[in-house]
Amino acid sequence: MKASCCLPFFLVILRFSLNDAHMVSDVDPTYGFVEIMLNESNFDYQKPYDTPLDQRYECKNGTHRFWVYADDKPHHLGSNTQPRTEIRILPDYTSGVWQFEGLAFIPNGTSGATIVQIHGAAHGNTTALLRIYKGEMRFYSTQVIDTDLYDRWFKVNLIHDVHGGKVVVFIDNKEKFKIHDQGPGLLHFKFGVYGAPANISYYMESRWKDVKIYKKF
Repeated sequence: MKASCCLPFFLVILRFSLNDAHMVSDVDPTYGFVEIMLNESNFDYQKPYDTPLDQRYECKNGTHRFWVYADDKPHHLGSNTQPRTEIRILPDYTSGVWQFEGLAFIPNGTSGATIVQIHGAAHGNTTALLRIYKGEMRFYSTQVIDTDLYDRWFKVNLIHDVHGGKVVVFIDNKEKFKIHDQGPGLLHFKFGVYGAPANISYYMESRWKDVKIYKKF
């Protein structure tokens, strides 16, 4: 059974000022964006093909919890990909400037796990993978984005400027990483937990709340 954590679909124009009380940093990554609110129809659940969803995912009090084991099956029969429990967010996009935002929690011990990604690219299968290795967030497996992320809530903003060919990562309202993308394609955001090709913990878990999608118009 899927537990809905979202509100009906509509657009909300964001109007912020630098003096807004809720801002916790000098930088608000969502400034100038339009929020696209999500409902259950925007979520495509992916999990080991032989395991019921409620044995790898739950949603309670607005918090999504994903977990997977290193010896789980892939998400469909015949796939050679690593085990995952993820939500693919619809709609797809092919142009414009899009942004994923969410609060994440990674329990100590989870390692070698992608927790959020941009799927699709002109070159390769993905534009961006944000992975956790021993409490560090890395871009794929190499470049370190941030550290000391275990056992605390932290905010992730992942921005993709398709025309400009740029990907930017903010952690807790601070710009931490910027890189060129892999070219345009049929693109979408995913969040949850997805094992890396190597050096993964047996048990992997991520928790998410306040997940949002934004776009510049």
